[in-house]
Amino acid sequence: MIPARILVASSNQKKLAELRTLFADLPTEVVGPEAPLPEVVEDAETFVGNAEKKAIEIAAHTGMATIADDSGLEVDALDGAPGVRSARFAEDAGRAPEPSKDAANNALLLERLTGSRERSARFRCVLVLALPDGTVLETTDGTVEGQILEAPRGDGGFGYDPLFLPEGETRTMAELTAEEKAALSHRGRAARAMHARLAAE
Repeated sequence: MIPARILVASSNQKKLAELRTLFADLPTEVVGPEAPLPEVVEDAETFVGNAEKKAIEIAAHTGMATIADDSGLEVDALDGAPGVRSARFAEDAGRAPEPSKDAANNALLLERLTGSRERSARFRCVLVLALPDGTVLETTDGTVEGQILEAPRGDGGFGYDPLFLPEGETRTMAELTAEEKAALSHRGRAARAMHARLAAE
């Protein structure tokens, strides 16, 4: 049974809009938070663990079915790092977030890959839908394979997008339009998988 309303556990309007559009043909209303959500400590060692923890805690707090995600970059030459620590990669290494956190993360990634011929990587996203009683209704995963370039290209997107060249593309994630990125992104793939699961209910 699909919940009548699903809360997106994020204040990111792009995530909300993407899920609203994707779930438009389902018998549910996708809504964003009406008030600031409590901070959930994302201390799990996996994307699934963090997304599940966030979905369950926010659903219990709001009394609404909640969908939450965790995502990041896995680089093969770094044994899957930065992984769940993608947003805090430079911070964990004691680097100041100058001129921005994204720039610091990208600079550290390039530094760690200096001299490496192995540049394969993937963006991964896990989505979890949980009920207020702690029941996890659905868990989906989306990945996009690619390569890490030796220098950033493009000024769109965010995070590691300027360094990530998706498989089969000649442009980085940061050089794609928002629509093109949504069509092949890890989050888009996880969301479409969630839609398929819910549609089959």
